[in-house]
Amino acid sequence: MPNPVVHFEIMGADGPALQSFYRDLFDWKIDVNNEWQYGVVETGGEGGINGGVSGDQDSSARVSVYAEVDDLQAYLDKAERLGANVVMPVTDMGDFAIALFTDPAGNVTGLVKNSG
Repeated sequence: MPNPVVHFEIMGADGPALQSFYRDLFDWKIDVNNEWQYGVVETGGEGGINGGVSGDQDSSARVSVYAEVDDLQAYLDKAERLGANVVMPVTDMGDFAIALFTDPAGNVTGLVKNSG
């Protein structure tokens, strides 16, 4: 199974300010109407992917990509064997589940699996 990048995330201490910045810069539609006030981004570009812009719980800044996989735990285990550290274990978000890890350089990368 290929593992395409299907989502991006831009996080920082001040989520609303970041959302405003990217909305104004690229004319992205950013919807924060959800229980986490997570800014769901619709880029509107052909061939691009959508993502999210939000505040981070620990106020750190990061840009991450999410790869779609068929077995979150298997890929999380494999990442750990290759030198990654788990940031977020497999977490059910309702329509999908995610997990996060840091690679050996410290980059935060996400895994996602749709619940369908």
